[in-house]
Amino acid sequence: MVADTDLGALAADLAREAGVLALRRRAEGVSLAATKSTVADIVTEADREVESLIRERLRRERPEDGFLGEELDAAAGTSGLTWVVDPIDGTVNYASGIPTYSVSVAIVEGEPSPEAWRGVAGAVYAPVLDELFTAVRGEGAWLGAERLAVTEETPAGALLGTGFGYDPSTHDGDLATVRRVMTIARDLRRMGSAAIDLSYVAAGRLDGFFERGLNAWDFAAGALLVEEAGGVVSRLDTAAPRPMLIAGGPRVHERLRALIADTTERT
Repeated sequence: MVADTDLGALAADLAREAGVLALRRRAEGVSLAATKSTVADIVTEADREVESLIRERLRRERPEDGFLGEELDAAAGTSGLTWVVDPIDGTVNYASGIPTYSVSVAIVEGEPSPEAWRGVAGAVYAPVLDELFTAVRGEGAWLGAERLAVTEETPAGALLGTGFGYDPSTHDGDLATVRRVMTIARDLRRMGSAAIDLSYVAAGRLDGFFERGLNAWDFAAGALLVEEAGGVVSRLDTAAPRPMLIAGGPRVHERLRALIADTTERT
């Protein structure tokens, strides 16, 4: 049986290799392939190529595992393990030349659903910044050789990250949530990559993060990073079209959840 640490090493290697490809393709020029949920929500040719690279390596090295990615069809496995992949998290940033995008690779056990799975290992690689965040269940979260820990105290108020959906009809609800949480915030950051946001929570760069409407591949690796760094991740309204994800150190998470939990979905 393959050790979790070996799976973590593979996740890290895949994320770095895929990130190098994404960075090279960005330097060569971005080609738009399609739109997703709205015209503003784009797919680049690089998204598909990067995911194909990861999937082909896994077919060779872990053919018994399942696969759940953003761009290609899901595939069931026989091992009880599933790789959950976002080839370029922050595609709009990527297409626009903004450096905050990442490759997110996670492996989970159990049913391939966030409510049912258990994270085993994950890696988030930001290629422009050359930062590789990694985590293995029970082994902590790391940035290179530095062990990560979430923020414990926020005497000046919490520095929070968030994101908004691409559908304009959801913006009023998202902004109402921002108004609510700003009562405990020092300031707000909008990076454009949930995987980076969650990595920054794990590293203590952000004190907390919240966002509605994330897909499983957006947070599979980042959630494990936060948990292994001593933080808490929870999801609300999981039966709604746009569930809410909340992450942070225990105190910030508790305060965010209390402020957000009684809001209703507006989409």
